[in-house]
Amino acid sequence: MNGGNDARADGRGRVYQASGDQHIIEHHHHASEGGAWSGLDSVRWPSVGRAPAVLRDRTELMTRLRASVDSSAGGQVYVLHGLGGCGKTAVAYTLFQYATSEADRIGLWVNASDTASLRTGMLAVAADRGAGEGELTAARSGLRAAADLVWDHLDRSDRPWLLVLDNADDPAVLRDGGWLRTSPRGTVLVTTRQAARHWWPGAELLQVGVLPKADAARVLCDLAPAAGTVEEAEAVAERLGRLPLALTLAGGFLAHQVIDPWTMEEYGRNLDGGPGVDPIDLLDQGAVSAGADSRHLVSSTWQFSLNALAAQGLPESVTLLRLLSCWSGDPLPLSSLSGVEVGDELPRGRVEMALRGLLDQSLTELVSGTVRCLRTHGVLLDSVWRGTPPEQRESLAAAAARQLMAALPEVPQRGARDSRASLLVPHAVALLRRVTDRPDSDRAVVEQAADAALRLVITLHRGGDYAPALTLSETAVELGTRRLHVDHPVVLRLRERVGRALFRLGRFEESELAHRQVLADCERVLGPDALDTLVCCLGLVRPLYPLGRSAEGVLLARRAAAGRASLLGPTHPLTLLAKLPLLARGDLPESEWASFVEDCRQELGPDHGITLSAVLDHAYALLSSGQPHEALPVAREAAAELERCCGPDYPLTLNARTTLSRTLHAAGKRMEAIEQMKAVVEARTRVLGPKHPWTLLVQNDLARYRDA
Repeated sequence: MNGGNDARADGRGRVYQASGDQHIIEHHHHASEGGAWSGLDSVRWPSVGRAPAVLRDRTELMTRLRASVDSSAGGQVYVLHGLGGCGKTAVAYTLFQYATSEADRIGLWVNASDTASLRTGMLAVAADRGAGEGELTAARSGLRAAADLVWDHLDRSDRPWLLVLDNADDPAVLRDGGWLRTSPRGTVLVTTRQAARHWWPGAELLQVGVLPKADAARVLCDLAPAAGTVEEAEAVAERLGRLPLALTLAGGFLAHQVIDPWTMEEYGRNLDGGPGVDPIDLLDQGAVSAGADSRHLVSSTWQFSLNALAAQGLPESVTLLRLLSCWSGDPLPLSSLSGVEVGDELPRGRVEMALRGLLDQSLTELVSGTVRCLRTHGVLLDSVWRGTPPEQRESLAAAAARQLMAALPEVPQRGARDSRASLLVPHAVALLRRVTDRPDSDRAVVEQAADAALRLVITLHRGGDYAPALTLSETAVELGTRRLHVDHPVVLRLRERVGRALFRLGRFEESELAHRQVLADCERVLGPDALDTLVCCLGLVRPLYPLGRSAEGVLLARRAAAGRASLLGPTHPLTLLAKLPLLARGDLPESEWASFVEDCRQELGPDHGITLSAVLDHAYALLSSGQPHEALPVAREAAAELERCCGPDYPLTLNARTTLSRTLHAAGKRMEAIEQMKAVVEARTRVLGPKHPWTLLVQNDLARYRDA
C-alpha cells in the first residue's frame, strides 16, 4: 500500500495495519459503561416478568406436562400455544419449578423471541452442558455450526433436562439454523402464539385458553385479597374475559394502591369507562411492578403478533382484526364476514388469507356448534380499537354495519327462530357503543349502526325472541340518542319496537305508554299522516284490546287502514295488515270477511304471514259473532297452516290453537277442546312463563272447560 492511514482505537480496541490478506477474529468481553453487565445472566432460572404465586386451573394440562418430565420421558417437543396474555409462560414456569425441584431434572430457560436472544441463550445452554471456550468461540465466529454444538452437548448431558423456549412467536427463528430438535436426554417445551401446525412437525400441540370463572376470580383474590368478595371478583373477572394477563394487571393495581384504594366493585365500574377513564390505560397501570416490558401491557402485547403478520406479507390481517374490534368478544357467525371489503386495505379476495393469519397467531379462534362462529377476546378487541388510527375508524365501523345488515333478511318473515340473529345481538350493541362513545363520530355511520340494530330487532321480534328484541331496542335507543336526537326517524322506529316487544311480553300498561309517547312525537315531527305515524297508530291498537279499551283501538286501526290505503293503495300489504284488527273485531262488514282473506291470498300468497293472520282473524270473527260451526273449519285451517309455516311454538300458532280450542268448545266438542287447550297451556308456560297474562288466560279457559 502506498500512502498512510490515520486511525484511533477507543477503549480496549486495537488498530491493525496489513499489506496482505489477513483474517482477524477478536472478541471483547467487558462490562459496559456504568459497570452494568449486558450479557445473559442465567439459563438456569426462568426469565419471567412476574412469576405466578399460584397457578390456577390448568389441572389437566399440568398432569400431561408433568408426565413429560418423568424419569422415563424424553425425546419429545411440546408446544403451548394461545393468545398473548393467556398464561403460557406461567404454565411453563410452573412446569420448570416442578422439573427442577421434584423431577430431578436440570431446567434450562431460553428467550426465543428473536434470533439474537435465541442464539445467545442456546450457546449459554451449551456452556452449561460442558462446551469449552474454544468450541463456543468457534460457534460465535461461524467456524462451527452453533445449533449442532448445542444439541451435541444436550445429547451428551450427564443429567436429564427440561428446555423451555419461551415466546417463540416467530417459528422461523427456530427453524432457521435447526434450533428446535429432540433428544432422548430431555424434553423441550415451547411457548408461542403461533398455532399453525405446519410450524411444529412432530410436536404435541397444547392450547392454553382463558380461565374458568371461579379460578379467574381466585387469581384476583390471590393478588388483592382485601379488595372485595369472591362474588365481586367473579364480576370483574367476567368483565375481563378471564384472561390471565388482564387479571394479573387488575390484581396488581388493586394491591398497590395507596391513596383512596378502590374495591373490586369500584374497579369493575371503572372498567366500563367514564369521564377521564380509559379501561385499557387502567389495566396497564397494574403493570408498574412488572417493569416496562410490552408483553406485560394489554395496550401493546398483541402488537408483536400484528408485527409478525405484517412481516409475513399479511397486512390485511391487521385490518381484519380492526374490523372485528368494531364488534363484541362474543361468538360471531362466520357468515358475517361473507363478502366483506374495507377499501384497498382489505380486498374481498384477501379476507380468507387475512383470517387464516389471525387464526395462526391465536388472535382469534373458531368455535364449533350449530352455527360456525369466530371468537376474539374482548380485551384484545378493546385494545385494538383503542390503537386504531382515528381516520380509519369511520370506514371500519361503516363496513361493520354493512356486514350486519347483509347477514339479516331485508324483510324478516314470521316463523322459526334464526339462531344466527340472537348471536348478532352483542355485536350490534358493541358497534353502536363504538360509534357513539366519541362526540366526533360521523353522524352517517351512527345512523348505519342504528339501522342495523333496528333490522336485527325486527328479525328477533318476528322470530318470537321478544326478550332479546326488547333488550336490544332499549339499548339501541339509549346509545343512539347520544349522537342522534330522540326524534330522529331511526330512533323513533326503535322506540316503537320497544312498545311492540313490551306488548308481546305481557307488559300491556308499559306498552301503551311507550306507544302513546312515540305516536305523539311522530305526529309532532313527521305529521299525522306519515307512514311512521300510522305504524305507531297500529302499534297502540295492540295493548288497548287486553286493557279493555277496544273502542279506541278500533278508531286507531281505522285511521291506520285509511291512511295507508290513501298513501299506498287498498291492496298494499301494509294496508291489508292494518285491516287485520278490524276483521278480528268484526268492524269490517261481514260480507267482506271472506273476500278480504281472498285478497290477501291473491296479493301475497297463501303462506304469507299476513294471509295466515287473516285466516285466523276470520275464524275469530266468526266465533265472536256466534257462528262456531262456520268458524271451526277456518280455525282448523289456520292452526294447521301456521304450525306448518311457523312451527308449533310460534306465538301466532299458539293463538290459532287457542282460537281452535275455544271454537271446539263452543261447537260442543268438549273433549277435543280440552286436549287442544292442554297443549296450549303447556306451550305457553314453556315459551312465555307461568305468570304471563296469556298463560294465565288459557289456564283459566282450561279450568272452565273441565268444570263444564
